[in-house]
Amino acid sequence: MKLAVVAFGGNAFSGDRNHGTHQDQSAFAKEVSEELVKLVESGYRIVITHGNGPQVGNLMLQQEYASCTAPPMPTDVCGAMTQGQIGYLIVQALRNHLRKNNIDNPVAAIITQVVVDENDEAFSNPTKFVGPFFDKKTADSLAHKKNWKIEKDSDRGYRRVVPSPKPVDIVEKKEIADMIERGFIVVACGGGGVPVVRGKNGELRGVSGVIDKDLVSEKLATLIGAETLAIITPVDKISLFFGTRRQVDLEKITIDEAEKYLGEGHFPPGSMGPKIEAAISFLRKGGKRVVITSANSTVKALEGKKGTEIVNGMN
Repeated sequence: MKLAVVAFGGNAFSGDRNHGTHQDQSAFAKEVSEELVKLVESGYRIVITHGNGPQVGNLMLQQEYASCTAPPMPTDVCGAMTQGQIGYLIVQALRNHLRKNNIDNPVAAIITQVVVDENDEAFSNPTKFVGPFFDKKTADSLAHKKNWKIEKDSDRGYRRVVPSPKPVDIVEKKEIADMIERGFIVVACGGGGVPVVRGKNGELRGVSGVIDKDLVSEKLATLIGAETLAIITPVDKISLFFGTRRQVDLEKITIDEAEKYLGEGHFPPGSMGPKIEAAISFLRKGGKRVVITSANSTVKALEGKKGTEIVNGMN
């Protein structure tokens, strides 16, 4: 059977207005589960990853505002908590849709630790957006009061940024691979995984940060030998000159073309850039193809009928 890693962004779970209510997140989990069940029916074994930027940022806000009455948890623990939060919603929705379609595959979410380098320069240069959007006045006030680093997130407003170290290894990779072999649909590396570092004696210790979901999805796909990496975005296809009159949607490109367009600045670091970097890395390490598309086009994209496909070379 074909093995695919399907990576969803955390923003997708927050609804059209990025409110991130339980209802928003539950509704999206139900929506994507229909597509995922279709993949299972078409013969795919799947591993699901997801982001958590809005969710972990909101949880961190809750921790700070309630710190006078309840002890706040550190960032890595907040990451683990949101892994459980989103994993629960996906697993429940999947089980319901599998049952409706008389499919008995077991489903499980695994809290995943991801090893990072404690000397990663990201710890001194936070870049990962988390939490809600603020206007300029509110952002300046929060930056001053709470000693946050806040940056402008495109034209949507201002958001907090935290360190985003690169993934080095996945602690639970063997457990994930074993579950796949036993027929499980696995939800793993949620929110990029909980960032941890290894001590001299091999002991693990959590660190503050949020790992990029696309980069860790590539790492996982490579480690478990997946043929396909599917990256789910708000858009159906990637584009050159996005948002301008010169916009050109791309249906199928080679890895060399992807590198060329990335170098020309078509894929910004804060949005499409990490996805293209992950795609290039996955293909360079032996992956067969990467598809980038929207959630409701996942099945058709894997069939080659929608989305953008990136491959090692054209046939």
